[in-house]
Amino acid sequence: MTLVMCVALYWWLAPVYGFKAHQGKVPMSPFGWHSLPDAAPYTEQLDDPRYASAAERTKQSLLAHRHRLRSPALSAAVAIDGKLVWAGAAGWSDIASERAATPLTAFRIGSTSKAITATVLARLTERGTVDLDTPIGAYISPLPNDAWHSITLRQLATHQSGLPHYKENTEISGLYRSIALNKHYADVRDALSVFDDSELLFEPGKDFHYSTLGTVLLGATLSHASDVSYRQLVADEILSPLNLNTIAVAPRSAKNRPELATSYFVDGDRFRRWRPVDMTHRLPGGGFVATSSDLAKLGVAWLDNDYLSPATRETFWTPQLMADGEVNAQHYALGFRWSKWQTPDGETYEHANHGGVSRGAQSWLMILPAQRMAVAININRKTEEFGDFAVVYRDILEAFTNP
Repeated sequence: MTLVMCVALYWWLAPVYGFKAHQGKVPMSPFGWHSLPDAAPYTEQLDDPRYASAAERTKQSLLAHRHRLRSPALSAAVAIDGKLVWAGAAGWSDIASERAATPLTAFRIGSTSKAITATVLARLTERGTVDLDTPIGAYISPLPNDAWHSITLRQLATHQSGLPHYKENTEISGLYRSIALNKHYADVRDALSVFDDSELLFEPGKDFHYSTLGTVLLGATLSHASDVSYRQLVADEILSPLNLNTIAVAPRSAKNRPELATSYFVDGDRFRRWRPVDMTHRLPGGGFVATSSDLAKLGVAWLDNDYLSPATRETFWTPQLMADGEVNAQHYALGFRWSKWQTPDGETYEHANHGGVSRGAQSWLMILPAQRMAVAININRKTEEFGDFAVVYRDILEAFTNP
């Protein structure tokens, strides 16, 4: 790696990852630092009056969790029996302008984007456009990397393809682009250039390794197989049939975009805007924005037999086995993890889920078949431990399953 590239990497990494420099302080952003105001605004949307009591309990929970997490904003939504029943937001979409977050505020959703790609894959599989176990060489010809020839869509969706995650990418120019985040890819098929010369970590199907780059290849393969752009597939298979209008490609910045939450970098009690970043190189696996409401609607659509069949749900929500016959350590299925949560009272909630971490934001989507329910939550900062954020779902579940 050249000296120029090393300097460039440090220039981008220092403010992004909090490297201590300049007399022990994080380099100043042109946007400046802010402190959170003491009082937090709250806005909610109650679409079903039967859940009025649950909404009130959740309001108090969201306000308390936002304060505990020291997040500018915390948003959540619940959909039951095919429709949105409630959505709420506490705090600020933007601190400097004192713009309150509302149920209409969209957030970067990071790897929760994988649930979007999984939904497209499920629809195309059910229709017979693609087959989960056909090598992708049947859909992309010629392949940018000959080592990819035997990889299947199932392996890509279950992280058993051998493709690297960001930091294991051995294509140095692509590694740099995934850090600099300053190049726009209008078509996800062009984004394969970020890693198409990278080495595989293992023979496809022989191990498990979480890889957003694998999900990018999955999205590109679906695009090739359908002969339309990946973005058009998302519109055709999700946005139009479900009437969702906030799931969109993440813009470089929320500045002057009142419908989007500003994403924040946090240093102690100080907050500043994240620098503008372009996430299109990772769009299928980490490049979308959405409101909690639309994520919850997407989640509950999985329980609609007219949208996806029970057989497809079972296929996509069954944790995949490794080559040795054991379930992978993350209980990862196809584009979702399958998990259980048991309350102190012994009640068990089984759910398909996916979380996401982006630049200055976190997201969580869970789908509970037995309760006919989906829950989505978002914040516009990153916590040290993802579980500190995701645990918010427990209060929401207890409120809305016992209204």
